[in-house]
Parts: sequence; structure tokens; C-alpha cells
Amino acid sequence: MRLSARNQLRGTVKSVTLGNVMAEVVVDVGDQEIASAITRASAERLGLAEGDAVVAVIKATGVLLGKE
Repeated sequence: MRLSARNQLRGTVKSVTLGNVMAEVVVDVGDQEIASAITRASAERLGLAEGDAVVAVIKATGVLLGKE
């Protein structure tokens, strides 16, 4: 599948925490982690589990940067 989103990060699912309606999926991407909040139905439909290879697709109109 081809997407218009340019920010696509390949990673591995570290954890999936299912709530009543939402799910939190934590993905290891290199030396960083990304937490994604998706619906429980989507997590179940995708069959997401620890160790799965996934692509985190980030589509945003605003990206904040910080510098120390």
C-alpha cells in the first residue's frame, strides 16, 4: 500500500494495552519509542501483539521541535 504520508517509521511492537474503547500501542523505532492511541477494535482487527513488525505513519500539520 502506498501512502501520501512521508513520515513512516518501521518498528517493532513493544506492548499493547487494551482498554474498554481505546488501546495504547508502544512501538520501538531504533533507540526511541512511539506510543500510539488507537481504537481497541483497530488493534484487534490488526491482531497487534508484542514483537510484530509495524510501520508507524505520522501525518501531522504541526510538528514541535525543542533544543536544549
